[in-house]
Amino acid sequence: MNVLFCLLPKEKVAFVEDKMSIRQVMEKMEAYRYSTIPLIDESGKYIGTISEGDILWFLKERHTFDLKELEKVSILEVKRNKDNQVVYANANIEDIIETSIIQNFVPVLDDRHLFIGIVTRKSIIQFLMEKREK
Repeated sequence: MNVLFCLLPKEKVAFVEDKMSIRQVMEKMEAYRYSTIPLIDESGKYIGTISEGDILWFLKERHTFDLKELEKVSILEVKRNKDNQVVYANANIEDIIETSIIQNFVPVLDDRHLFIGIVTRKSIIQFLMEKREK
């Protein structure tokens, strides 16, 4: 089965853009209760994944938790420890099962490398349960 059947489209996914400040990203992650969030550029291309850990290590190295100061610092200054592995829209769910073991979500890109949404671990588990029941 194609990943698009389990896709949570971009319009329904919280993501951050490369022009945002660290404070804006922190506030968005807090509002959605995400520990990891996709990072895209203004054209919609997937850049990577920002995690709470990435931000915490950045703050530790900077010796600051001053939110006013973090309004002036681009999220691009944060070193990302690990970006979520991506798949393209023509991939099959079976192809991303192993990836979902180590990632909460798998970013999905179209053939122009534009971010079109995610497939969550939950949707993969639901797919496997339905497949087992058949």
